[in-house]
Amino acid sequence: MKKILARLTFLFTYTAIFAQPVDVEMADTMRSSGKIYVVIATIAIVFVGLAIYLFTIDRRLKKLER
Repeated sequence: MKKILARLTFLFTYTAIFAQPVDVEMADTMRSSGKIYVVIATIAIVFVGLAIYLFTIDRRLKKLER
């Protein structure tokens, strides 16, 4: 049952991705002015920071469990 539910979830997610319009005016404007790279860099820094934070919490928890 879990496999079927997971497959249906992935199927609906996959179709929702392609249901969005291809031409996004805001993205074109940001890409043409070069600001899209600032947005991507900011998002990447946030995700890397979260990954490092979660990794350090995991190490601390392992220490406490011992």
